[in-house]
Amino acid sequence: MRRFGDARINKRMTLSLQPKHLQLYKDVLKLLAKYGHGDLVKEAPVIDDSLDYGPTPPIPPGAKELANDLEKLGPTFIKLGQLISTRADFIPPAYMDALARLQDSVEPFSFGDVEAIVSVEIGARLSKAFAEFESTPLAAASLGQVHRAMLRDGRQVAVKVQRPHVRERVAEDLDAMQEVAQLLEKHTDYGRRYGFTRMIEELRKSLIRELDYRLEAANLRLLGEKLASFSKIVVPQPIDDYSTGRVLTMDYIAGKKVTKLGPLAKLEIDGAGLAEELFRAYLQQILIDGFFHADPHPGNVFLTDDGRIALLDLGMTARIDGTLQEQLLKLLLAIAEGQSDKAADIAMRIGEPHENFNELQFRRRMAELVTEQQNATVGNRQVGREVINIKVIAADTGIRVPPQLTMLGKTLLNLDLVGRTLAPEFDPNESIRRNAAEIFHRRTMKSFNSSNLFSALLETRELIEKLPTRLNQFTELLATNKLRLQIDTIDEDLLMAGLQKIANRITLGLILAALIVGASMLMRVETSFRLFGYPGFAILFFLGATAGAIALVWAILQSDRRSK
Repeated sequence: MRRFGDARINKRMTLSLQPKHLQLYKDVLKLLAKYGHGDLVKEAPVIDDSLDYGPTPPIPPGAKELANDLEKLGPTFIKLGQLISTRADFIPPAYMDALARLQDSVEPFSFGDVEAIVSVEIGARLSKAFAEFESTPLAAASLGQVHRAMLRDGRQVAVKVQRPHVRERVAEDLDAMQEVAQLLEKHTDYGRRYGFTRMIEELRKSLIRELDYRLEAANLRLLGEKLASFSKIVVPQPIDDYSTGRVLTMDYIAGKKVTKLGPLAKLEIDGAGLAEELFRAYLQQILIDGFFHADPHPGNVFLTDDGRIALLDLGMTARIDGTLQEQLLKLLLAIAEGQSDKAADIAMRIGEPHENFNELQFRRRMAELVTEQQNATVGNRQVGREVINIKVIAADTGIRVPPQLTMLGKTLLNLDLVGRTLAPEFDPNESIRRNAAEIFHRRTMKSFNSSNLFSALLETRELIEKLPTRLNQFTELLATNKLRLQIDTIDEDLLMAGLQKIANRITLGLILAALIVGASMLMRVETSFRLFGYPGFAILFFLGATAGAIALVWAILQSDRRSK
């Protein structure tokens, strides 16, 4: 992993220890010492000195070893590994690939626990509710595992069962992680740059949603409705009577992962057609529906026995509002067309520039990114990698982008892998250009749906009803010469006060000038009243003019100083 050596510790780090979290603190600190930089955590307080930091390794340990260590620490750390595996700005590609295996290759829990949980949740013994229930899981993940079963009516189903006590374990782990994240973000530049606290908050929200299987069941139904027009895409539907917050029963999809297809199997399918259909489905989800399956890694994308693509595991989804959809569409098109300046402008509108934002560096790096992507071969073009790199460039130059952009980059990155597996020469940029017109048309038609049209009709009716009255009022004011325009562009009182000061100074200047002229004329008049050997009245006028001039200069200087 990237080293924490760049982090500058500002002051002595302190941590409010909670006894129940002490072991978790030590586990997190050990990970940082082993895979980050020992100097960062040596000052963090622990219960004893049993941590053996050892010398800082010249290179990070093996990526596979990190995945194994996270798996040993439990489900929360496994999900954290999955989360950081999508952060190309945080870890190198080798670690992303190693952590990706945590997606569905976790040690399963016992069938006895499965039987107990399912019986309690659905209110019936396993043998009564199901005609068959396989004891060996089809897949085991960090939060649960999936078993194949058959209902009493002969319907083949897949039953997803949550791990025992996982909710309590996750809550404790997240609390400890949050405290460590706050510590690092408060005291290190590295923590502030990559937003450790926001990363843990993102993980918390994701886990809360994933731990409620009722939400996943609703997501399956919604996505099935949205993608019903795609003949080559299938989404398993939930069985409500056999689903609860901890158990999810859904249609069983017979097939295999797309990454498990052999060379002969790929020859028998329309890989290019499937890749195009899948990419179009995701463009619709992201840019039209605003609701998309955010975790299409190879373990969640199956090729069915009848040659279709199945999207599984909808525990992780994301939503995008209409404004961000418009900007994302423009951004993807600008990148696909090689328009770096336009892409930079859109990215700046999507994000929130900081005070130290370096626009020149941002535009230069965006131009390099777009040029590199345009010059890449078809097989090496990756839309997901482009979006993630934009996020990295934004973070480095002082722009904070919304979390949806990170989620989108991760989704498209996984989608690139699946599409390239199905069709090695599949070009996602070309697919975006091909489908841009259809996306724009469908977005336009969506804005003219029945609810929007009805709202526009109501506003038009209100305008028509009030228009005659408003016209009569306008013509009456015009006829009686009572029409007035009120412009609030300036402060009239402040303007008049300023003009008054100017007039006073001009008037005082004229008086002083008159005194000087009068004194000059009186110098020629002989009189017995003399001062300093000169006519007295002339000298008095000169002295008065001098005093007035000094007072005027002093007043001007004081007024200018107060203004500053």
